[in-house]
Amino acid sequence: MGSLPSRHVTALAVLTGPIPKLGLVALAVLSAGAILARDRRVGAGSLLGAMLLAPVLLLADIWHSPQLSIVHRHPLLAAAGAAVALAVLVALAVVIVRRPALVAPLAVLALPFRIPIQAGGATSNLLVPLYLVVAAGAVAFVWSTRSGTAGDTRPSRITPDPGRPRPATSTRRPRGAILGPGRAGPRWIERLLAAYVVLYALQSLYSSDFETALQRMVFFYVPFALLFCLLRTLPWTPRLLRWCLGLVSALAVVCAGLGFVEYATKTLILNPKLVAANDVHTYFTVNSVFFDPDVFGRFLALVMIPLAAVLLYDKDRREQLAATAGLFVLWAGLVLTLSRSSLGALLVGLGTLAALRWPARRTLLAAAVVIGIGAAAIAITPNTFGLNQGANGASSGRASLVSGGIALFADRPAPGYGSGSFVHEYRAHNPGSSQTLSASHTIPITIAAEQGVIGEVIYLALVLVAAVVLIRGAGGEPARAALAAAFLALVFHTLLYADFLEDPATWTLLGIGVALAAGGWRAPKRAVTGATEAAAVTA
Repeated sequence: MGSLPSRHVTALAVLTGPIPKLGLVALAVLSAGAILARDRRVGAGSLLGAMLLAPVLLLADIWHSPQLSIVHRHPLLAAAGAAVALAVLVALAVVIVRRPALVAPLAVLALPFRIPIQAGGATSNLLVPLYLVVAAGAVAFVWSTRSGTAGDTRPSRITPDPGRPRPATSTRRPRGAILGPGRAGPRWIERLLAAYVVLYALQSLYSSDFETALQRMVFFYVPFALLFCLLRTLPWTPRLLRWCLGLVSALAVVCAGLGFVEYATKTLILNPKLVAANDVHTYFTVNSVFFDPDVFGRFLALVMIPLAAVLLYDKDRREQLAATAGLFVLWAGLVLTLSRSSLGALLVGLGTLAALRWPARRTLLAAAVVIGIGAAAIAITPNTFGLNQGANGASSGRASLVSGGIALFADRPAPGYGSGSFVHEYRAHNPGSSQTLSASHTIPITIAAEQGVIGEVIYLALVLVAAVVLIRGAGGEPARAALAAAFLALVFHTLLYADFLEDPATWTLLGIGVALAAGGWRAPKRAVTGATEAAAVTA
């Protein structure tokens, strides 16, 4: 067996040694520092450090992988592409420096889109548009802090009109602070988010799949943490909220329209695996621009919830008609996904809205009726829901993933097997399984198997604290009610599918929720309509 050249041995030692692991921990600390920082300059430094270190770690990890073969073969072309990307980033950052509130609608527009990047025979679906918005926003924030122009309140098309009365609670923050003192609840959300990110990095040190942990940190936790920091600094004015709801609703309608085209033509835009699955089933599922019907269904459900809030709180007939039309289109699109987890999430969100809007007795009665109808439908036609195939068949194989995850947790209950290790360990413990998986499809089980009791406690604390903070006092504020309902719907969906903090929607909801709960915006009575308030939610 031939030996590797010495330069390759040295490179391999560097990439598999302690340096990448220490770099990942440093990256997590910088991200946590950005989340927790109270001073603008400290926060800007943490943002900049995380933004620069993340691509360095990623490039070091994949430098010799097939994904970068084009870079090795055509370095000049790769350099030209990098220069173009940098120019676009700088141009967008300049625009955001002048109009900081643009970060919100740009992020809303970018949330759903994953770009398939093919290189060296491998394909990765990356949130490239969102990464661009986050990076530009972070650069703009750092530059504004350095030049002392942060907090520019010059009027723009999406900031309050100059003549409009200021909100009852001023959006002006203490000089040098990223976010005002606020209440203790939002601070605890930030602490738990920071703790989870740091813990994830620390537990990657003994993971059997460090590469997956690194990529999750670089592709998910770090950019989404920066997105959270950017969104919580914005003054969430009625006009900005209205713009975000309008954009995400229009985007959802377009995506649903693409789903209708897919269903009518029996062709899919993306995901060849789903094409093969549709060929062997009697039913046909759509995914629009998403790579998974469940992810598409989640997106539609989360958009439908604030539109439902418009119907519950707004008395303007035009607003209600527009919301009704949007709900009709999105409901049809959601049905075509055949995503049971998304339908359940929508019911949870609507139930939360009802509980915040009406007395508890009426809400419980309505919920009991809906549950009764659902139970009757299952009892009458059990085969429709796959119950004749057993728990594993009815759940599309997820029951075995859950039982396997529980077994992994039982083997190492305290530390877990390490961040990002679920797939590797599940296959190692179930060598005869042909299951295609990326996680247990039940977030608490995945966290328990990978991160043990420590990670599970932080996750549960984050969910409970966030739910309490978002719900408390939201009954009379439609914007916060929509946020709380969307968050609980998202949590429910993660119990049946996957991706909690790996989904940018979670960080977006929490970023806006922290800003509103901390007093970042509070509408004066009769100053804005319920529809305007209900716009405080994103995809």
